[in-house]
Order: sequence, then structure tokens, then C-alpha cells
Amino acid sequence: MTRAALIAAGLCTLATLVAAQRGQQDPRDMGGGQCANNPYNCADAPNPLTPPNTVWLEDMTWMDVRDAMKAGKTTVIIPTGGMEPNGPWIALGKHNFVLKANCEAIARKMGDALCSAIVPFVPEGGHEPAGSHMRSPGTISLREETFQALLSDIALSYKVHGFKNIVMIGDSGGNQGGMAAVAKKYTTEWNGAPKIVHVREYYDYGSVDRLLNEMRVQTPDMKGDGLHDDPGITLNIMVTDPEAVRWSARVKAKKATINGVSIADKAKSLEIGKKIVEMRATNTVAAIKKALGAQ
Repeated sequence: MTRAALIAAGLCTLATLVAAQRGQQDPRDMGGGQCANNPYNCADAPNPLTPPNTVWLEDMTWMDVRDAMKAGKTTVIIPTGGMEPNGPWIALGKHNFVLKANCEAIARKMGDALCSAIVPFVPEGGHEPAGSHMRSPGTISLREETFQALLSDIALSYKVHGFKNIVMIGDSGGNQGGMAAVAKKYTTEWNGAPKIVHVREYYDYGSVDRLLNEMRVQTPDMKGDGLHDDPGITLNIMVTDPEAVRWSARVKAKKATINGVSIADKAKSLEIGKKIVEMRATNTVAAIKKALGAQ
């Protein structure tokens, strides 16, 4: 279509074209392009496609996000995971696999929430000399100041885009302090517009152990394998991807147990894993609502 035709069709305004000709930024420019060049780059352009059934921002187009926010999805959850060693069976992205299942469950249970892309890199130990998890190859560790700067920029991005509530959850112990510090800083600076909270209650693996004890999947006095792994973690990961715990290879090698708990029956393991996800989501949603209400 010519520019005159675009104006006639109501897909572009004269002001938009003038701004483009003068080399000025048109406030209607969206989508990585100029509104004057393509109507799909205009802020109010209708979405030409049915949006996918997802809560993950990285899987959405800018139009999907715009329309979801207009429909009331004004809470964004920032999940932080990590890249760390977890014994011989579990992929380095353990916490990221856990969050893929859990953040989705939390967001869907809340109803008004979307999940930011998982922050896969967090503090894992010193670099020189290598400390803590950094002693194992494949680990990626951020300095604490880098982690907090990254969280700050992510939170600021969502503030600019108009989210009303920004929620941070972390699946590893070393993530909690940085998230708490960033939430405290912006709670003061933003004065509740938007609200920003760190929900530490999400990081509660004690509740997972209690659930598995109640289900008699494990016992309180079970003997551990001495690995950076346990049934609760393994079963939670399997909901996202059984191969992230090397399920096929372990079954073949007759190594499909952790702390005496068998994961060889995939269907049974997934059923238990889904109950873990449901429990953690239920508890976290309650904690999020409480934290946001307190502000």
C-alpha cells in the first residue's frame, strides 16, 4: 500500500508520516520497525494472529504482550535459576528446569501473571580462586553486583512497560539475598508504583520433603546418596524433561534411583512430580498475594 492508501485506510496517520520524513521517533513506532513503513509496526495495530496459549513472555510477540496486559495480565514473575553441578545424573541447568514447570503453574494459578524469561545465571561461587560450585566445570557464576544489576535492569524494563506488580522468585539459596536487596531498593524508590516483591517462600524444599514423606515416596530417616540431588528435585525436573535427569540412560544402566527412591516408572514419577509442582505453586501464589497485599 502507498502511504496515501495507508492514511486513507486508517492504518497510519499524517503525523506518523511527517515524523518519519523528519527523522523523528514516532511514539506509535513498535515491533522493532517504523509505523510509517508497515501498519503492523503501529502501536494500536490489531494482532493479525490468534495468540498462543502461553504465560512465557519470550514465547509471545509484542502484540501478544500488549493485548495480554490490556486483558489484565499486569503481574510479571522474574524467576532465577542457575548453572551448577548436581552429581552425575542431573543437567547443570537443574534449577532452570524446575522453574520451567513451576513458574508456569504459578502464573496460570494466579490468572493475572506472566513469566519473564528465566534468569539462568546467578552467584555460584568465586572465580579466582574458584570457590563453591565454581570448582566444577560447566558452572557459570555471576558476581553479586552483576546479579543485582541484571535484576535491576530487568525490573526497570517491566516498569517502563507498565506492569503493576513485579515478583521475583529463586530456586536456589544463593539467589535470595540479591533478589531481596533489589526488591527493597525499588520498593523505596518507586513507592509502590509498580509494586515489587521478592517471595522467598517459593524456595521451600522442606515442604517438598514433607509432601513426599506424607505420600510415602520417601521416609524421614532415608539414607542419602551424598549427592547434590534428592527425590524432590529429580521428580520436579522430570515434569519439564525426564532426560534432564538422564532417565533413559539411568534405566538402561540400572541407576534409576536417588536416595533409594526409584524413578524407573516414568508415569508414576511424573504423577508425583506434578503433585510437587501443584503444591509449590499453591503455596507460592498464597505468598505472592500476601506480599503484594502488604505493600
